Amino acid sequence: MDRKQYCVKLSVQPSRGLVDEKFIIMVQNMPPGFQMTIHALHKCEDGHICEAFAHYTANATGTVNVSEDPSLGGTYSGVEQMGLLWSLRPVPGSKPGLRLRKVNVQTPMEVTISVYQGHQTEGFMDQVPLVAVLVERWYMAPGVRRIPITENGLTATLFLPSGPGPFPGLLDLWGGGENLLECRAALLASHGIACLTLNYLTPEITMETGKMTAYKVLEQHPQVLGSRIAMLGLSLGASVTLKMAVYSQVMKVGRLQCPLLLVVGEDDQNWPAYLSAMDMKEMMENAGNSHLLTVLSYPNAGHLIEPPYTPHTRVTSFLSVTSLEQVMALWGGETVAHSRAQEDAWGKTLTFLRENLYGEF
Repeated sequence: MDRKQYCVKLSVQPSRGLVDEKFIIMVQNMPPGFQMTIHALHKCEDGHICEAFAHYTANATGTVNVSEDPSLGGTYSGVEQMGLLWSLRPVPGSKPGLRLRKVNVQTPMEVTISVYQGHQTEGFMDQVPLVAVLVERWYMAPGVRRIPITENGLTATLFLPSGPGPFPGLLDLWGGGENLLECRAALLASHGIACLTLNYLTPEITMETGKMTAYKVLEQHPQVLGSRIAMLGLSLGASVTLKMAVYSQVMKVGRLQCPLLLVVGEDDQNWPAYLSAMDMKEMMENAGNSHLLTVLSYPNAGHLIEPPYTPHTRVTSFLSVTSLEQVMALWGGETVAHSRAQEDAWGKTLTFLRENLYGEF
């Protein structure tokens, strides 16, 4: 292609938005039938690099719209508006077991979207793209406040939505082996829910005491509606959430006398989540509470069902809470199906929380 004759235009709209917000990628002013590779590059906070790419052919007007046109190959195929995010993977030569995680939610996840000539699969770093755009993906919306919580030995962070409040609250519990993770809590606060994320596996405080203390901090905060608090757990955090809902003397829900949403990946290779969901369904039916239970079950989805467009990782390096050694954990899931599950589950989780936390007083 003659660079002087064609001035390639690349637009990503919005170029700055929340991580669960879709964007539209357009490439224009190309020769009709021109073959190109659209490439995404992200440098993680720990220094390793992830990429995704897809092959496209310009239409009769010299345009490619990623939202409408199919990828002909690459890290994903077909029409996938957000494929350049959810198919991100470590570049060739990276150490095995990497998992893309955003640690500092006060800075954006930066992704460079570039266009290269031809259908390519490697060597992107050694070439000059035809055009490139830097995209910012945020977990914290403007006005969200981040408040570290260290009282009574806690390792936690409270995120408050923009505005005066008070807001419904949520206690966010991740899995075993995780340090304090803030990304999901920050995103939930961006959607109007005061969210406290807790590292409940610290030597400074017992798990039971930590959970109860964190719940009380959230319940008694002046900008939180103490009677409108939910819990959200992933992996071990899901078991902890259910245990608190059944046995806790602090939470006013009795033995699961509250709405319950279970999200299940049917290809979960780490935890028999599907069987656990069926057991829970039977228990709720026997107790006459089946009307309180909603189960979202996703074929070919794995263990780590996270906010939408988070890259899928089937196997990662994981710090065992029992041996305190790094092991390789098999999470399961097929990339496309898992990504679909994440997007669907996140939307339905937000709807579930809004319906049950913002209902009539």
